[in-house]
Amino acid sequence: MSTNHENNGKKSGESSKVFDFHAPEPKGEPLDELDGAILRHLAHHGRATNYEVGEAVGLSASAASRRIQALEASRAIRGYQARIDDRFLGKRRTVYIRVTLESQSAGVLEAFEAAVLRCPDIVSCHLMAGQYDYMLVARVAGIDDYGRLHQTVLSRLPGVARLETSFALRDVLSARR
Repeated sequence: MSTNHENNGKKSGESSKVFDFHAPEPKGEPLDELDGAILRHLAHHGRATNYEVGEAVGLSASAASRRIQALEASRAIRGYQARIDDRFLGKRRTVYIRVTLESQSAGVLEAFEAAVLRCPDIVSCHLMAGQYDYMLVARVAGIDDYGRLHQTVLSRLPGVARLETSFALRDVLSARR
């Protein structure tokens, strides 16, 4: 979750600069084609050096570095992270949890979101339009682990009126990547 782009050989994930992943959405200017190409390259190759990014988009390493720094400053790049295969951590099941709250008041929404942020098993939380208020995605070891999560965390989240859960059988896209 850090970055630095000072010289040609420096990896884009090596430094002490830390980003806040829960900051509000950026309000920047639209990106040009080169910035878009840099973002697409870094999305798939987050550890690429400035030289490698430059080669991929047709820039020198120093020009790529300047653009990457500007993208970080504008919050178009929010940070860097390792994508870990949760199966190596014993988390073999993906669970989708649809949440209906008792109320949609600002206080209830804030309390719910604050509680979700403290739960490491929940890997994604989306405020939804439509039938449900939130869609949570959790990674668990199996049905017993989900039972623990439901009993100790999900059923105790503030403002929850109803939970509906589905288990993924297989992730079609990640099996092909």
